Amino acid sequence: MLARLTTYSLLGIDAVPVDVEVDISPGAMPKTILVGLAEAAVRESTHRIERALVNSGYVRPIDRIVINLSPADLPKDAASVDLSIALGLLVASGQLSSDVLRRYSAVGELALDGSIRPAKGTLSMALKAKELGLTGLVVPHSNAREASVVEGIDVIPVASLTEAVGFFSGQLEIPPHPFSWADAVAEFGHYAVDYGDVKGQESAKRAVTVAAAGAHHLLMIGSPGTGKTLLASRMGTILPELAPEESLQTTRIWSAVGRLDPGQPLLIQRPFRSPHHTISEAGLVGGGSIPAPGEISLAHNGVLFLDELPEFNRRTLEVLRQPLEDGVVTISRAMGSLTFPANLMLVAAMNPCPCGYRGDPKRQCKCNPMQVERYTARISGPLLDRLDIHIEVPPVPFRQLSDQTTGTTSEQMKAAVLSAREVQYQRFGKSSLRLNGRMTPSQIRKHCKLESDAENLLKSAMEEMGLSARAHDKILRIGRTIADLEHSDKIHANHLSEAINYRALDRSYWK
Repeated sequence: MLARLTTYSLLGIDAVPVDVEVDISPGAMPKTILVGLAEAAVRESTHRIERALVNSGYVRPIDRIVINLSPADLPKDAASVDLSIALGLLVASGQLSSDVLRRYSAVGELALDGSIRPAKGTLSMALKAKELGLTGLVVPHSNAREASVVEGIDVIPVASLTEAVGFFSGQLEIPPHPFSWADAVAEFGHYAVDYGDVKGQESAKRAVTVAAAGAHHLLMIGSPGTGKTLLASRMGTILPELAPEESLQTTRIWSAVGRLDPGQPLLIQRPFRSPHHTISEAGLVGGGSIPAPGEISLAHNGVLFLDELPEFNRRTLEVLRQPLEDGVVTISRAMGSLTFPANLMLVAAMNPCPCGYRGDPKRQCKCNPMQVERYTARISGPLLDRLDIHIEVPPVPFRQLSDQTTGTTSEQMKAAVLSAREVQYQRFGKSSLRLNGRMTPSQIRKHCKLESDAENLLKSAMEEMGLSARAHDKILRIGRTIADLEHSDKIHANHLSEAINYRALDRSYWK
């Protein structure tokens, strides 16, 4: 007897439908044959499924069993096909009869006792099931909140093979899992940190506000313990709230690599990723025989923080250059190319020298000029040019540390950021790809016209500091953001002076 069911396999962050065909031939020599380009995790599934059937009270067919996973040229490397294969075996052996199987698909990994374990990428699978016009999707109980985000499709949570069989046979009624955006925001949308916790560093907070307002990439240079990590880790508290479509995009990436916390339906807060400096190129941008997203895609719509920037492998840093410009990363393999989103804010931090105390008024630097030069040379000029804002984060004096008054808070900074972004939305349309930090050269010419005094100031800065053409454009973008924070239609000399100051620091340290 032949049984047909639908399940899914992940290709990058997208779900691809897989037809599961199970054929049982009575009287033939007992053997189980699995075909359809199954990887190791899927090839081993037949042993798990056989014991799960027996331990759940069903009869394991003792006949020739042929299981085909179509399309045959698509690699299947996830154990989430277990549940569909088990149901196909029950249908093909006559132990289950159901018309519901035509309207529902199923995903889940089986344990030996018949319980169903979580699967990666159920959000993408629910989206694909809706696209195929199916009524619903049967998922592991722990994935139900994640998959229920998709409107217009019934998400049926099951905890065991027995429950799945009961639902498909009509003997067990399982209501679709509900979802409420408001409940998710109330549960997962609150930050436990605030810029009010950061003592002093008001000038650094100003630079952070400018960076967040225009989606500019930021580099902080300072001695150890000056608060660089504190400043970076609170960036999400001043960025606009994730819109539902942004949340869905980012959650798909996290779901595909299994990074969502148990019971969390969506990413409500903007992601903050801080990989260690020993990370590989594949870990940062993504990779593998079947490419999977890396850290820059996990930070999509959020912040990627690279602490101790010169300690990263130079080749690893160089692969960041194109994604920072394009907002996507493309990985090519023999099987084809996959493109992952990577629209993020890059925030980096570094010491001014190997020992960390160059320029510190209280501690003496022990590095010679050659050591400092080698240290700073680990970061290429082209990458530095892509970091819009460079600021110095000085040590905080005791009187500021002991001051009980609260400095600028996240609420105050966020109000300024939202106000400036509203100006940009009116200028470009409401899209994170149309903020000042993403302006094209033609948009810069159109929207960044300078007053005569500002133009003379920029000319002098270019000649004296030897800035590149890319740095010239960065200064104009930053100046436009500073003007937007003050709701000024024109970029004046004071706006441009502050913008130039944000580009001067890297040149002074490199000399």
